Amino acid sequence: MRKAIKQVKGFLGRVLRDIDRQVKRQGLTLTQKQEDTLNQAYRLLKQTRQSKNKLYSLHEPNVDCISKGKAHKRYEFGVKASIAVTAKESFIVGARSYPGNPYDGHTLKDQLQQVETLTGKKPETCFVDRGYKGSGVEDIKVLVTGQKRGVPKKEKRWMGRRNSVEPIIGHLKSDGKLRRCFLKSILGDAMNVILSACGQNLRKLLKWLYCAPYIGPFLRRLWLKIIFPTERPKNSMALLA
Repeated sequence: MRKAIKQVKGFLGRVLRDIDRQVKRQGLTLTQKQEDTLNQAYRLLKQTRQSKNKLYSLHEPNVDCISKGKAHKRYEFGVKASIAVTAKESFIVGARSYPGNPYDGHTLKDQLQQVETLTGKKPETCFVDRGYKGSGVEDIKVLVTGQKRGVPKKEKRWMGRRNSVEPIIGHLKSDGKLRRCFLKSILGDAMNVILSACGQNLRKLLKWLYCAPYIGPFLRRLWLKIIFPTERPKNSMALLA
C-alpha cells in the first residue's frame, strides 16, 4: 500500500511540475477554478498521515474524518450533525451541522439555543449521552446517560428516553436522505440537515392525518360520553359526522 501511494504521489508531482513549466513558458493566466484545483493538488501532495486538516475529497474539501468507535465502521467521512427531539412525541425541535468535527460537549450550548429560538420556550431538562460530558451548560439541567449520583427517581425514568433519538436518526438517514448530502459547501450541509428534519416532522404529521379519519369518530364519541354521561343530545349524529 505504501509503495502504491508513493508511486501515485510521484505521478501527481510530475504532472504539477509540468503544468507550472507550461504556464510560465506560454504566459498563461489561470482561472480561479483552475487555481483552486492546483492548490488542492499541492495540498494533497504535501499532506502526510500525521497532518492536520487533511483533504479527503476534491469535490467537497470540507469533509471531516469522524471516529465512531463502532466495530463494523470505525470511521465515517462527512460533517457532524446534532439532533434535538422532544421527550414524549419525538418531534425534532433542533437540527444543526458542525463542520470541523468539534467536541460534542462544546456544541450543546448552541444546540439548546437553537431549540429555544425555534420553539420560543427554553428547555428545562436535557438528556444526552456520555459524549456531552463537560458541556459547561449551567442554566439548563443536563443529565448524562449512565449518571447515578444526584438523579431523582422521577428523572431517572426519563433517562432511558435518550435512546429514542437513535431510531429518529436512522429514519433521517434512510428516509430523509441524510446519509449522503448532494449539496455543496458548508451552507449545503446545513441546509441538508434542516430539510431532513423538516421532512421527518412532516412524515410524522401525515401519518397522524392518515389515521385521523379512524381515530376522530372514536374521540368524538368518547367526548360525548364524558360531557353527556346519561343522555345524548338530539343532534349527536351531526356532531359525529
